[in-house]
Amino acid sequence: MLIASTVLVLATLAGYTLLCMASPFGTCRKCSGAGAKLTVNRAGKLKRVKPCRRCKGHGKRLRIGRRLHNESREIHRAGNH
Repeated sequence: MLIASTVLVLATLAGYTLLCMASPFGTCRKCSGAGAKLTVNRAGKLKRVKPCRRCKGHGKRLRIGRRLHNESREIHRAGNH
């Protein structure tokens, strides 16, 4: 049981690592990739109000795993100089 759960955790981490390497940017969860806060006007059409604060209007954000990888590389570089 312990071995199976350990293998499952390691497989999940390996999959997430591969995902972060292949696609470092994910869709912004706040604006759902629209890049802006959207509202519905009186005519029933979507209206763009202002750029999303989290993704700064790009609709994409750096994944947490990729952010950790970048930070560890910076620490490693700083230690080598």
